[in-house]
Amino acid sequence: MDYTAFCLLLSFACITFGNSNSSPLLTPEMVEEINSMNVGWKATFYKRFTGMQLVDVKQMLGCFGAWPKDSPPKHVKHVIASEIPSSFDSRSKWPGSIHPIRDQGSCGSCWAFGASEVLSDRLAIASRNAIDVILSAQQLVDCDKENDGCQGGWPIKAWHHMVDIGLLTEQCYGAYTASTGTCKFNSTHISQCPSGYGSPRFYRALDVYSVQSNVEAIQTEIMTYGPVEAVFVVYADFMNYESGVYSHVSGGKVGLHAIKMLGWGTSPDGIDYWICANSWGSSWGMEGFFYIRRGNNECDIESGIVAGHAPSQEDNAQPQSFITSI
Repeated sequence: MDYTAFCLLLSFACITFGNSNSSPLLTPEMVEEINSMNVGWKATFYKRFTGMQLVDVKQMLGCFGAWPKDSPPKHVKHVIASEIPSSFDSRSKWPGSIHPIRDQGSCGSCWAFGASEVLSDRLAIASRNAIDVILSAQQLVDCDKENDGCQGGWPIKAWHHMVDIGLLTEQCYGAYTASTGTCKFNSTHISQCPSGYGSPRFYRALDVYSVQSNVEAIQTEIMTYGPVEAVFVVYADFMNYESGVYSHVSGGKVGLHAIKMLGWGTSPDGIDYWICANSWGSSWGMEGFFYIRRGNNECDIESGIVAGHAPSQEDNAQPQSFITSI
């Protein structure tokens, strides 16, 4: 091994295993190394991550997994669409139905943001924008006792909360605080919004299920019903993503993260990717969005897909019949 290769290996080892001390997990040196590799994506160093150690980064990755291994969700078998386009973007397919990028802050609430954002979008899609609401991630953080608020949670359990209880809008429940608070209601039969503003209505998902771990099944689900919630493994280099099609090249595993997946495409270099929305604000990545490799289960992103049907009207419409449980 030549000296240059040895130094590069040593640099990666320090990034991966040197996180138990006070050294920062994310460094400008990592960005320089990534950008020198020509790996299909560009890295940058974000000021918000300056000085962050492993414990700080883990706080932003509050996902325990898509679902507990001992209680897997109902699985659905799709009739794969006969024609799947080479590219698809929910923002173009359903204008006005895909809501803006959110920011979870230093709270491990990605599980709650992924769930509430997907249901918000699906309600708008199913109702042709008649139901256009931003549902409260803070309510899930405060009130979903099957999960652990800012300390993390399971997306599947968030979806069960949205089926059994439902979510108030952010306006009705109250602004997001990036902290775990006391649940602001004791009953789903409330006459006034906790915030004092808006309509005291709980919006519910009709059901909850996982999607088969293959590309065509995920594509069929998205192009038929809208975005899905996906869970994937985050490595240190992902924090520095700026643009392009992400694939893991540097740094160790730092946690699991839940995001919204809303489409797919292929880069000019011929790299297939998924289009995803993060919950770290619009100043991260491509205005809050990122691309990640599609078809090779990059970072396990195709192995933990969760979703649920949304009613098309205020009353609960029945889901389409071409999906059956197995």
